[in-house]
Amino acid sequence: MKRLVVLIFAVLFIVSCAQKEVVVPDQPPPPTKDTTRDKDTGTKDSSKDGRDTTSIDKESIKDKGLTEEEIRAAMQNVFKNINFSYNRYEVLDEAKPILRNISDWMLAHKSVSILIEGHCDERGTSEYNLALGDQRAQATKAFLVSSGVPTARMETVTFGKEKPLCPEHNETCWSKNRRASFVISR
Repeated sequence: MKRLVVLIFAVLFIVSCAQKEVVVPDQPPPPTKDTTRDKDTGTKDSSKDGRDTTSIDKESIKDKGLTEEEIRAAMQNVFKNINFSYNRYEVLDEAKPILRNISDWMLAHKSVSILIEGHCDERGTSEYNLALGDQRAQATKAFLVSSGVPTARMETVTFGKEKPLCPEHNETCWSKNRRASFVISR
């Protein structure tokens, strides 16, 4: 009887620890050269609420040939947060142009690497949200890899619900917190 109970617990433990495969439902077309863009891409555009939602690891990029101004411009114009649907990790159609812009910039600046942060809203357990945040970061990375960015230039981290962008308790705020954000790391 004890062996049966131990066997049941072992099977439940193994099944509960199994990782789900990240599937990116719609692959982007191969990257194309856009000769009309400057090297920092695009026009100046800040986040909707005016807060800086991305960051720069200044020490690790000093010797990479980019000035602080160029990095700051890239963080503001290129590396914008992408959002996700509730309880989902699939890359939304509205996020794909942002990710294509990021991949174009990464392909033009081969010495730069990024950290992709996966975030969730406050609903759900910490454990569940950590797993979902990881899936969001991995799906974002998979999209960038499919656009030609080498996987070695990207790392992922999950913060679950631990670092909300918006502290209020409503759907408008929760939708801002369901995101992947970017840090230029080296």
